[in-house]
Amino acid sequence: MINFMKQEGLFKYFKNDLVAGIIVFLIALPLCLGIALASGAPLFSGIVAGIVGGIVIGFLSGSQLSVVGPAAGLTAIVLSAIGELGAFDVFLCSVMVAGAVQFVLGILKAGTIANYFPSSVIEGMLAGIGLTIIIKQIPDAVGYTKQNHDSMVDAEDGFSMDIISDSLRHIEPGAAIIAILGILILILWQTKAFSKLKFLPSGLVVVITGVLLNGLYQMISGNLYLDNTHLVSLPVATDFNSFIGNFMMPDFTALSNPKVWQIGVVIAVVASIETLLCIEATDKLDPLKRYTPTNRELRAQGIGNMISGLIGGLPVTSVIVRSSANINAGARTKLSAIIHGTLLLVCVATIPTILNLIPKASLAAILIYTGYKLCKPSVFKHIWKEGGATQFIPFVATAIGVVSLDLLKGVGIGLVVAVFYTLRANMRIPYYFQRSSFSNGELVKLTLAQEVSFLNKASIKETLEKLPENTSIIVDASQTEYIDYDVLELIRDFHESKAPDRNIKLSLIGFKNTYKVPSAASEWDVVSELANGNEEPKRSAGTYKKLLKQLTGND
Repeated sequence: MINFMKQEGLFKYFKNDLVAGIIVFLIALPLCLGIALASGAPLFSGIVAGIVGGIVIGFLSGSQLSVVGPAAGLTAIVLSAIGELGAFDVFLCSVMVAGAVQFVLGILKAGTIANYFPSSVIEGMLAGIGLTIIIKQIPDAVGYTKQNHDSMVDAEDGFSMDIISDSLRHIEPGAAIIAILGILILILWQTKAFSKLKFLPSGLVVVITGVLLNGLYQMISGNLYLDNTHLVSLPVATDFNSFIGNFMMPDFTALSNPKVWQIGVVIAVVASIETLLCIEATDKLDPLKRYTPTNRELRAQGIGNMISGLIGGLPVTSVIVRSSANINAGARTKLSAIIHGTLLLVCVATIPTILNLIPKASLAAILIYTGYKLCKPSVFKHIWKEGGATQFIPFVATAIGVVSLDLLKGVGIGLVVAVFYTLRANMRIPYYFQRSSFSNGELVKLTLAQEVSFLNKASIKETLEKLPENTSIIVDASQTEYIDYDVLELIRDFHESKAPDRNIKLSLIGFKNTYKVPSAASEWDVVSELANGNEEPKRSAGTYKKLLKQLTGND
């Protein structure tokens, strides 16, 4: 049995981890509440997820610095799933299913699953999530409470402009002021002018400012004061037994519903991808340069989600915002994550009345700013600058799909577009050529690409058909890992019939023995036959498009 207390010296950096744990707790508290709010779930479920992510997964995880909790990236899925299943206790069964699937993925060593998703699609997914969060939080930011009963119920159909237009027609000035001030604080906290105050978590400052401002409203202006419908509403326990009663058990009879399993698998896949991406980013930020075993992480996340679902919590993932804050606060071991989870448990048990003074507009401000960081213009500029159209178009397609449809459909659209560009690139570069003109004839050398699929057949066939008579040609497969059967048949047929008919001397070099192509003269033999002594030929080189232009006289 693993001794977690000794592993990696859990108390070796106790002072550092204690300070970091407190700071991460202060950041996580409003985020846990805000994400539960955005997910259409009971606010207590966000706290439960934070507790499980900190304490349970904190002990089980192989990551020393990653912080686990409810994630903004799952809000769209959770919101639509609760609406589709009809009850939160039914949805908890899906959370448990997701945990079981993640645990099995860890057993099957599927920790590299994230490597199979193009970065452009992942970036697009995050940008789409950011836009969705911003749009869905506008009603709470302006104090429009009716949205809780209609416009935010179903995220499956994406967003409707009615969410924005209805909200703007029902603005509560007190809520709008709190939200705008909160966003300004979050922005100013990143500037040099406020650098000396950065030891205070900006999210906590936003929450405290909202509470104080609403108290001021009550004293000076009844019109601006926000009542309970605009405030956090955590259950207040009168004793230990009533506190335990706030935890919710799943409706296990719902396990017979196929939709529960379908949603569970969706959550498992998305949560696993987000976790693995966060783990990779966190490891890069780790000042001690430690490596997290990804399969162990999936197993830990699986156990955590099963427990979270069992006691009424949202699904959890590793989250980069809290993880990076943990590192910046000086954390050195997983103890900081455990401390943050412990503080969440203690505070929700002892001071829920204080937490219920928090305006929803303050949480909306934090989430809007979080969403903005996921989809800010610099992200779009970076994708365009670094990857060009082949990366930017799948990125934008994914983002638009996530916002207008839903997360899975958006990612699916992005994958299709990304695969299209991959196939297009594969078709465009079937080989590189070098053309040499000697006094005794001409030599064309085709160096095949690393992967030659059936998509390359047309361009290779066109090239061979355009070759002039009495030409020497070398097809070099020494750098090729795979050649499709159709392309091999084309080359064999050209070698056996078409080349001799046009007096073309074809040499096939570098082909694997399993391809069973005829043996031929080496490149040195071919050049020796064409060259006159140490003759330097006239050369040209490039991709197949350039060669075809030369062969057709268009160059």
